[in-house]
Amino acid sequence: MKRLHAKMKLGIEVAQSTVAKYMARSGRGRSQTWKTFLHNHAAGIAAMDFLVVPTVGFKLLFVLVILRHQRRRLISLSVTAHPTAEWIAGQISDAFPWDDAPDHLIRDRDGSYGYAVTKRLSDMGIRDHPTAARSPWQNGHAERLIGSIRRECLDHIVVFGEGHLRRVLAGYASYYNELRTHLALSKDSPGRRSIQRLGELVARPILGGLHYQYCRT
Repeated sequence: MKRLHAKMKLGIEVAQSTVAKYMARSGRGRSQTWKTFLHNHAAGIAAMDFLVVPTVGFKLLFVLVILRHQRRRLISLSVTAHPTAEWIAGQISDAFPWDDAPDHLIRDRDGSYGYAVTKRLSDMGIRDHPTAARSPWQNGHAERLIGSIRRECLDHIVVFGEGHLRRVLAGYASYYNELRTHLALSKDSPGRRSIQRLGELVARPILGGLHYQYCRT
């Protein structure tokens, strides 16, 4: 403000209070931040994003990842070689019963999300929230889940085709929802895993030994 006041140099005396009155206020104001919105509405938020998987024959397969924010529950891992808007709309309908649809759905601005997708969301009463351009952090839950799927599963497996990928992802989804613990859930799993205190400790292989379920029998 002082620099603005000094730069006038017009021989006109203007009080600093007058200059301050016309300057833009700093800060975001009273509107809630994106982080606050996600925290306050977690129970009613879902998210989706695409995971691209190459096969042994260098064919690209697309996996539509859908999850609920509240308990990080993985709702759907759908595979296709051609992700059209009509196909995505069908996956949304399959993922959410009409009486249990989320209030909000976060997605990026991928060109595959065409009119059929926005129309389906509107018909189901779901508010569409496209993220800002080049802002993957706004869909952080989905991005983090996709990273986990890669690191914990797909980076260690050669995919032979759509059928093989579906079987692998079905195994991972079961492991993720029922067995894999999360710090954000107080070391519980999305599907709620009970604590076992009695019995002999055993390790059961998951996904061919990529992971293990430690339990008591």
